[in-house]
Amino acid sequence: MPSFPPPGGVTVCEVNRDLVVADSLSEDRAKEAYGDVLGMVFSPIPFQPDDFLAKHEAPAPDEAELAESVPMTSLVSTIAESFKQMLFPSCNPKLLEEFDTQKVSWNPHKHCLAFVSGKDQVTVHDFEDSDGKESCILTSEHQKEVKAIEWRPNSGKMIAVGCKGGICLWSASYPGNVASVKSGVTSSSFGAFPRGSSGHWILVDVLRGSSPELVSALCWKPDGRYLASASCNGQSFTIWDVSQGLGTPIRRGLSSISLVRWSPSGDYFLTAKFDGTFHLWETNTWTSEPWSSSNGYVTGANWDPEGRVALLSFSNSTTLGSVHFSSKPPSLDAHLLPVELPEISSLIVR
Repeated sequence: MPSFPPPGGVTVCEVNRDLVVADSLSEDRAKEAYGDVLGMVFSPIPFQPDDFLAKHEAPAPDEAELAESVPMTSLVSTIAESFKQMLFPSCNPKLLEEFDTQKVSWNPHKHCLAFVSGKDQVTVHDFEDSDGKESCILTSEHQKEVKAIEWRPNSGKMIAVGCKGGICLWSASYPGNVASVKSGVTSSSFGAFPRGSSGHWILVDVLRGSSPELVSALCWKPDGRYLASASCNGQSFTIWDVSQGLGTPIRRGLSSISLVRWSPSGDYFLTAKFDGTFHLWETNTWTSEPWSSSNGYVTGANWDPEGRVALLSFSNSTTLGSVHFSSKPPSLDAHLLPVELPEISSLIVR
């Protein structure tokens, strides 16, 4: 394990499994660390969060007034707040606003970042775009109260956005490679505003379930064919065949889902609930085994590259849980082992 920051210290970044620590959050410190080791540094991304206007319920000013009245906010503070929510979530699981959702997502194939930059908008910034240095902003009348975003695997040019009432699917469109728009998605739904780039983003589909739920969790199957979604106030999770635009609800009555994770092989699937329980599913027949924790609800989950071990973190404990499958898929035989982190425990004031 790397050395953890002392009390009062701030982890600026991680380089080759070493945590770079400073007295305060500093872009200069991160730039120095990454520049020396990796030879490259990503510049900060300024953006205008739209929720500042929504809170005041003032009449919408024109674009020029926005530039003057809304302060520019650094992405560093947004990511820092996301990590704070992830590591130290509220003990009240009923408040979704106090639970970390998927608000930042790196493109798996290139240096391109998507993040929730306001209540109803997503910003996409391509660090490799030499022509367009400014970001693209994705907004639409269908995209309200954004809670989760995730890039589509094996594609690199599609983003799923979980919001109130469904999932917006955005695709990059370029001359000679125009994105295909599903029928029923009208031209008024196109909400990307590219600035300085030949390509642009188009809303190609909107996936809607049988009820207008707030989609707060997303996860693509690793091959990119299926997309899983869930709502903290829904009664099931849904597996979407994106090419067909069809969704299949799984397990009615499975309410208050906070997190969904597909294994790298696609053979297993994990769902976690705010009540401290979680389910492990095999995806051949979609049967599951329930598990429970006395350490609070699951705040994070990751699979090992082979999909045989799942590592979980919990809201009321610094001890992680490691789920090991003892047989090959589709077997659900598994055992849960604690993973103690004394370095973290010793730094927490009780």
